[in-house]
Amino acid sequence: MAGYTRFIALGDSFTEGMQDEKVNDQYRGWADRVAQALASQTPGFTYLNLAVRGKLVGQVIDDQIPVALRWIEGPRTLVSFHAGANDLLRPSYDPNVVLPRYREAIKVLAATGCQLMVFTAIERVAKSGKMQEIWEERFSAFNKNVREMAAQYNGIVLEATNDPDIGSRRFLDKDRLHLNPAGHHRVAQGVLQKIGGPHDPNWREDLPPLPRRSFFAKVCDDVRWFVTFLIPWMSRRIRGVSSGDGRSPKHVEPIKLS
Repeated sequence: MAGYTRFIALGDSFTEGMQDEKVNDQYRGWADRVAQALASQTPGFTYLNLAVRGKLVGQVIDDQIPVALRWIEGPRTLVSFHAGANDLLRPSYDPNVVLPRYREAIKVLAATGCQLMVFTAIERVAKSGKMQEIWEERFSAFNKNVREMAAQYNGIVLEATNDPDIGSRRFLDKDRLHLNPAGHHRVAQGVLQKIGGPHDPNWREDLPPLPRRSFFAKVCDDVRWFVTFLIPWMSRRIRGVSSGDGRSPKHVEPIKLS
C-alpha cells in the first residue's frame, strides 16, 4: 500500500495528459489515473496537477515549483517531476543550461522531505540516421542526469527503457509524440506498481503483434503526420510560440477525488 496522502504532478504535456480521453473538457492523463487509484485507498487524499503542455524545464521550475512548495507536507506527499523533453527537442538545446537547472529543481523539491518521482526518456526511436544519433546522445546524457539525481535524493525512477513497447504506435497518438489513452493507462499502471498502489498485476502481459500495414498506408500516415503535426510544430518554433502559451494548470490547489 502506497500510503501517500497527497500527489502533486509537475511538468509538461506528458503529465498534463495530452491526447488521453477528455473529462470535463480536460485531458485525463496518467497522473489523473494514478491520483484516482491512490484516492481509492486513502481517505482524505488530495491531488494537484500543475503541468502545462509545451513548458521548458526553466518554466516548470519558475512557474510550478513555487506553487508546489506551498502544498508539500513531507514524505507522505508524492511529487512527480517530468521536465526537459521540450528543451531537448529544440535545435537550440544547451545541456550546460538544461541539466544544471534540472538538478536545481530536484534539490529544491527534495529539501521539502517529499517523495520524489522522476522519469527517464526513450533514447532510441529509429534504427539509424543522423537525427537518431542526435536524439540518442542528448537523451542518454539527460537520463544519466535523472538517475544520478534520483539516487542522490532517494527518488523513485520510472525507466522508459524498461518498457520499450511504450514508444510504439500501439501506445502513441497519431502525432507520434504524445501517448494515446492506452499509453496513459499503461504508464499509470507502471507508476502504481512502482509505488505500491492498486494496479492490474497483469498489465505487463505479452502483447499481440500489431497488424501489418501496407506500404501505401504507411506513406499516407507519414504525409498526414507531416502536414497535420510537423509543419505546425515547426511553425511554432519559428514564431517563438508554445502550445502552452496562455494555458493554466488543471488543479492549482488540492482537490479531493471521489
